Amino acid sequence: MSDASAVTVAVLDDLRQESDELDLLVAGLNAEGWALPTPAERWTVAHQIAHLNWTDEVALLAVTDPGAFADEAGKAAADPETFVDEAADEAATALPPEALLVEWREGRARLQEALREAPAGAKFPWYGPPMSVASMATARLMETWAHGQDVADALGVARKPSARLRHIARIGVRARDYAYSVRGMQPPAEQFRVELRAEDGTSSVYGPEGAPQRITGPLLDFCLLVTRRAHRDDLALEAVGPDADRWLDIAQAFAGPPGKGRPRKGER
Repeated sequence: MSDASAVTVAVLDDLRQESDELDLLVAGLNAEGWALPTPAERWTVAHQIAHLNWTDEVALLAVTDPGAFADEAGKAAADPETFVDEAADEAATALPPEALLVEWREGRARLQEALREAPAGAKFPWYGPPMSVASMATARLMETWAHGQDVADALGVARKPSARLRHIARIGVRARDYAYSVRGMQPPAEQFRVELRAEDGTSSVYGPEGAPQRITGPLLDFCLLVTRRAHRDDLALEAVGPDADRWLDIAQAFAGPPGKGRPRKGER
């Protein structure tokens, strides 16, 4: 197995583990639990799982039927502000929770199989730039973790940060310029140095060592920031340089509109 293939398999394994961890949170919920509101406006726990199920289905289209995916992407482009909410509403109300859970399990298993069987070097269309197998798996892991955080917050559960966070940090760093462009802003020409500390004492480091623009702080906090699951003011991230400081206000690891993000603690 080549190094690239090994990395892809590792990311797919981590995606499966991330999904299984969220599955454990919701599998035992009763109807009231599925109806609990989450930090996302108007979204219940059922909406979060319905959205993940829908996105897995769309990702499967991108991998197996690019033409059908193009049709879905066209719908999103026609109404980018409400398309995601409408899809979540429809999916969350179409099935009872137990059926929705089964559909999500089956859908993510189909996506796993399709990604593992995709030819080396394959690229798939997406709402942002085209994605390789590893990039698609990383994006699905990032979104599963982010929506899992919404579910955990709704249930009052504190999740232990895992080593899988390094995937989310990497995609957040790589999406720096996208965060500017989606807002109609010009990205800075120079690279930033990003140094993130995990709870186990390891570090994730990106960018040139001598870069004057720098971001430092906890790995978990950076992941919360780039998935817009916490307000910057509630996180222990530090910026050196005006461009790096500005980036912390707009950073996002996902494709599409940035959304409102989360308010500061105490303002909810």
